[in-house]
Amino acid sequence: MAVPKRRVSSTRRDKRRSSVWKMSAPELTKCPRCGEYTRAHRMCKACGYYNGRQVVEVKED
Repeated sequence: MAVPKRRVSSTRRDKRRSSVWKMSAPELTKCPRCGEYTRAHRMCKACGYYNGRQVVEVKED
């Protein structure tokens, strides 16, 4: 059976694990109606539209 000859130091172990858990920024797409950047598959907060139809009525300031 394969058994480690020496204990792996915490520094070496942490260096190996460091890049695995980095989160990436969410991808943004332009709203085809108003041009604002929104996350994919979500309603546009600026105009209230999703998939070509109005989902929420947005108040204008």
